[in-house]
Amino acid sequence: MSKKLEEVLIYTDGGSRGNPGPGAAGFVINDNSGNKLAAKGLFIGKVTNNVAEYTAVIEALKCAVNAGARRVTVYSDSELVVKQINGQYRVKSPQLKPIFSQAQQLLSGFSSWKFVHVLREKNAEADRLVNMALDTREDVIVTDVLAGQKKKQKAKSTKPVRLGILLSGGGRTLLNILEYINDGSLNAEVGVVISSRSTVAGVERSKKAGLDIKVIRKKDYPDVDAFSRQIEEQLVAAKVDLVIQAGWLCLWKIPEKYTNRVMNIHPALLPGFGGQGMWGHHVHESVIKSGCKVSGCTVHFCTNEYDEGPIIVQRCCEVKDGDTADTLAARVFEQECIAYPEAIRLFEQGRIEVCDGRVRIGQ
Repeated sequence: MSKKLEEVLIYTDGGSRGNPGPGAAGFVINDNSGNKLAAKGLFIGKVTNNVAEYTAVIEALKCAVNAGARRVTVYSDSELVVKQINGQYRVKSPQLKPIFSQAQQLLSGFSSWKFVHVLREKNAEADRLVNMALDTREDVIVTDVLAGQKKKQKAKSTKPVRLGILLSGGGRTLLNILEYINDGSLNAEVGVVISSRSTVAGVERSKKAGLDIKVIRKKDYPDVDAFSRQIEEQLVAAKVDLVIQAGWLCLWKIPEKYTNRVMNIHPALLPGFGGQGMWGHHVHESVIKSGCKVSGCTVHFCTNEYDEGPIIVQRCCEVKDGDTADTLAARVFEQECIAYPEAIRLFEQGRIEVCDGRVRIGQ
């Protein structure tokens, strides 16, 4: 057995939509050098949140046992599961007792083990796998080196949704979307990238990724109508299905043909903290000043008004005492990296219906 596999680090998460409702378990296994050995999301049907959390632990431990790992450290954002495994809480639920015993039995097979609680934002990848399995209603295997193979999510027979990315800055959101596309967890392709600025890092990052990049600066056009027409022409030429505003700071007139086909992500929970001038650190400073205890991000369809339009996906994070705009922004961005691909996936799967200004998610 390789020394690298003597100890593994496991991140687990589980959840259900309904509690009980459709549930999924996700886990990531790394070796002690940080190399990813397994990353899976498992759809498990109608369960409670706690059953889903324990299922993730059990399936991850089985994977580690089969690989011959001797020592294991498990990280979970479920405080209940961590305290029960560590003997701090008694397991009273008849539903949990059998799977708790199974988890304890698996742990006893290692020469040493640790079970550690982590905050949700430190467990983002496992959380992402859970949501992928819930969205697709099937298992998702991104990586499985422990089984002697590397897989991508089951290939879909449908044509990938073609994206047009609008950016005005560093392109971090673009890179995150590309990561999902490249690991097979998002059935999409980038047809064109449009930047409103010529010197930002997003332009160079797009070129490095081999993408078709166009620079369309608002100041080069006599009015917003001419500026908007040029954007539309490039989107049409690239045969774009869905437009993604990724740090795009220019108001443009969205043509009727792109109604409910332009998405934006806002670094707060709309309808609060939106509107003209509310972008970047301005948003986070306002959230902190307000005394809100939670913030997050909102993916919504765009209209020709700032931060208006039907809400598709929202994700939350804590606002901590002592937060600055920068520390809160980093925590919100972790949620953005999950929320935007989730919204694109829902669009690609044809599950988004807009009715009376509200988004309904179909099965």
